[in-house]
Amino acid sequence: MTVPGDFKVLARDGLARRGELQTAHGVVPTPIFMPVGTVGSVKSLCPADLHDADAKIILGNTYHLYLRPGDEMLARRGGLHEFMRWDGPILTDSGGFQVFSLAGLRTITEEGVEFRSHIDGSKHFFSPEKVMSIQNNIGSDIMMVLDECVPYGADREYTERSLKMTTRWARRCREAHPKGKNGQLLFGIVQGGFYEDLRKMSAQELMEIDFDGFAIGGLSVGESKPEMLSLMRYTAPLLPQDKPRYLMGVGTPMDILNGIRTGIDMFDCVLPTRNARNGTLFTSQGKVNIKRAEFKENDEPLDPNCSCYTCRTFSKAYLRHLYMAKELLSYRLNSIHNVHYFLELVKGARKAIEEGRFEEYRASVEAVYPGETPV
Repeated sequence: MTVPGDFKVLARDGLARRGELQTAHGVVPTPIFMPVGTVGSVKSLCPADLHDADAKIILGNTYHLYLRPGDEMLARRGGLHEFMRWDGPILTDSGGFQVFSLAGLRTITEEGVEFRSHIDGSKHFFSPEKVMSIQNNIGSDIMMVLDECVPYGADREYTERSLKMTTRWARRCREAHPKGKNGQLLFGIVQGGFYEDLRKMSAQELMEIDFDGFAIGGLSVGESKPEMLSLMRYTAPLLPQDKPRYLMGVGTPMDILNGIRTGIDMFDCVLPTRNARNGTLFTSQGKVNIKRAEFKENDEPLDPNCSCYTCRTFSKAYLRHLYMAKELLSYRLNSIHNVHYFLELVKGARKAIEEGRFEEYRASVEAVYPGETPV
């Protein structure tokens, strides 16, 4: 009998892993991409769209859901699953990244973080215990600990001091949410800035706390792509072989495949939907900027190799027309396609790992996205 938190690796190809993670709302196949539904909605998409794209898990944001509509309001309605009518797994981040990005609007102490809402300026306080309570109310399948995401360029003294506090917060989160409670999983987050020895210290100390999975945080915060890839390659192998590994907030197609190559299992990013709203679409033939004049009378589908609703039904000319006319349908059709592309990307990676040809698969994608993997 499987229980939430069970994770098994079914196949390996180099460091790349094909696995399955059991949650209270179903099995998550890995490697997996998680569409971001910040405030209880993957922008412009409904749950039926997500199911059509074969989404297995989505992400919600603790900070935003706490402020609006409110975690207690969600709890009275049976949690976020019931409220948004999504029956699959949900992962919620701790809200730490959003709070710390408020810069002048927050104060950090050992107890937690006091901050002002970006909506109305009202004052709030997040402690590790409070963040666990909020995520309990949301009812997410996977919860994240409260951590401080240090800014890029932070000096060693600040980074080490922050890391030690983050580790103490992680212990408090685990104490507030014991293993197995409500079937909700709790992931620790490796921090340590861009200092390899601090990353190693963070990983070792978090493993002593026995989380259900481990995330790599603090990347894609302004560093160069080579720096990000180097630290990703260094950190992933430090984490347990028998637990899922999650790279937070990183997500171009090649970032994902390069992460899988190092042994990372889970990814999220706003890129597919944000780029969709800006008219940039990811296809099997590379990026397409749908606003370009060359598509004005192009009656071909966006991607002839894609089976999503958008590509089955509409032409590039129509998609360009919607975008240029600022029609709301443009957001939806473009997002349907981009989310489908990212989910097909990881589905292809899973199959390639099973068949022992992951490097060949990665190279085939890199061929249409050249220059996205720096030497």
